[in-house]
Parts: sequence; C-alpha cells; structure tokens
Amino acid sequence: MNLFDHAEKRKPGFKLALIGTVLAVFVLGLGAFTRLADAGLGCPDWPGCYGHMFWPDSASDVEKANQLFPDTPVEHDKTWPEMVHRYFAMTLGFISVMLVALAVKYRSPTQPLKLPIFMLGFIILQGMFGMWTVTLKLWPQIVTAHLLGGFATFSLYWLLTLRLSNQHWQLPADIFEKVSALKKWALLGLVIVAGQVALGGWTTSNYAAVACPDLPTCQNQWLPVMNFAQGFDIFQAIGPNYLGGTMENESRIAIHFSHRIGAIITTIYMVLLAFMLLRVGPHSATQRMAKILLIMLSLQVLLGLGNILLKFPLAIAVAHNLGGAFLLLVLVTLNYKLQTSRCLATSPTSH
Repeated sequence: MNLFDHAEKRKPGFKLALIGTVLAVFVLGLGAFTRLADAGLGCPDWPGCYGHMFWPDSASDVEKANQLFPDTPVEHDKTWPEMVHRYFAMTLGFISVMLVALAVKYRSPTQPLKLPIFMLGFIILQGMFGMWTVTLKLWPQIVTAHLLGGFATFSLYWLLTLRLSNQHWQLPADIFEKVSALKKWALLGLVIVAGQVALGGWTTSNYAAVACPDLPTCQNQWLPVMNFAQGFDIFQAIGPNYLGGTMENESRIAIHFSHRIGAIITTIYMVLLAFMLLRVGPHSATQRMAKILLIMLSLQVLLGLGNILLKFPLAIAVAHNLGGAFLLLVLVTLNYKLQTSRCLATSPTSH
C-alpha cells in the first residue's frame, strides 16, 4: 500500500514563511562566504561599516574611515560581503515580524503562534550574536554560536513552512505502526546531524579546516599528534583578535580530526536510517524521503572530500556549509512528517 500526503487548505502565512526560508538560504550562504573569505571583521563597527550606512566607497570616505580605524584599514573585498549579509539578515527579521502579525490576526487553535513568536525572539538574539562577532573580534565561541543560530533559523523557518502547508502523511494501520517505530531513530538522526554541524562550526571558527590537508591520513599519519584539551577549550580568553585563529597546530588537528570522525559516524547512521525508511514499503513516501536523504548525504560527503582534495576552494567550502544546512532540513522534514502522520481506519483506494 502506498503512502501519500493528505493536503488540506494552507494556513495564512504559508507563502511568506516559504519566502523567509528561501531568504534564509541566502543569509546562510552569505554568512559562510563572509566567514570563509576572512571578511568577518571587514567592518570593524556595528551596525554600520566604518560609520557608513553601507560601506565606504569613494577615496575621501576611505581616507576618513582609515583615520577613524587606523588598526583596521578598509579592504573593499571584505566590506561589502559583511554589509550585504547584515542587510539580508535584517530583511529576514522584518519577515519574522510580519509572520507574528499574521499569526495574531488569524489566531486560532490550529494557527501556529508560539513558533513565530519564538522565531522572532531567536532572530533578535541572532542579531546580537552578529554584533558580538564583530565587537569580540571573532571569538570562536560567539562565531560558532552565530553559525549554529543561522542553521537553527533556517530550520525553524522551514518547520513553520511545513506546519502552515497543512500536509500530513495519511497511513493505513499496518504502515502507520512501522512508521511510528521510526520516530526515535529519526530524532536521533537529527541530533547526530546537528552535532556534526556544531563540529563543523567549531572547525571553521578556529581555522582548523586546513589542519589536515591530506586524505585518508592527516598530516601523513593515521593518528597524528593532537591536543584535544586546547582544541575544545570553550573558555578561551576574550580579548585578542581571533582572525586567522590563535590555536597551535596540534589543537587544530584535534578539531579537524574530530570533524572527520563525526562525518564517518553521521554517514553510517544516515545510511542505516535510509535503509530503515526503505523497508517500510514499496513506492511509499518514506522511500522518497530515503532517496532524498541519500542524495543529500552523498552530495555533502563529496563536497567534504572535494574541500580537501582541491585544497579548500572558497566556492566548495561555501557549498559544503549549505549542504550541511540542507541535510539538516531533510531531517527536520522527516521528523515533522513522522510526528504528524495520521492513521487511517481503512486503506485508501486512490491517491
């Protein structure tokens, strides 16, 4: 018996939430580009850039900016990514305000209200993390928190879109029982992917991506010298400029090596989860989810390998960040579909 999505009337705010989700992709991509291009301090002040609403462009503006910030002279290739990222993020905040307004206007027991309110508060907090990223000079803890906040914002927007789409799996009793048994495994998969994303964030925040430039070994060793204590010291002092990183190489190797091990664990678990989804039944919605999961996983693994083999080109590094975000979205979708699936008393006769 096939599974199918039962579509009811979409709830108010669906299109706006979908637009916000698409915009969140651009915010994530711009944030990754800004970070990986070492443009995180392209504007040493906040919320403006060298005292400008956008960024200094003319020769006179650049001269004045350099006088105001003699320790951080203007670099044109680093100012615009930072400010474009900020304005895209600000636009996402305005969309969140509109979603809250719509939720209040159409308030009902079936219209999500708590989630839009939480999202708005979370985006305000994310804006604060963006400010602290600059004012605390790329302190790794804040940079990592800001990155994870971006992934969380993307996921929350997509979750709201799913809820407003009002589509659910309608399952015959025998398949409903099999699908329900997968809930805990899907949730664990979500936790594992989120943990791997956090490891990736910590890797980039401490400039540890290039610590192991070879494959399958690291520093031409299967087990290189590593300093896990310093590599995962979350109590690093606030104060120095962390642009380029301050850790010793052994510490960065420990971070990178951990991210590789995490990638192996994530890959194995996602393959097993996809296999469990495939076993539910032929031509089912769970099979489609399994195929999407395997495609996104394969793409992400290839991007990770390409990063190392091609010596960390910026385009592939940014794509690897976005790949992690979309893999996370697949797990969010799977968990939502499993949690909201409904059991039919009788098997459907048609789709």
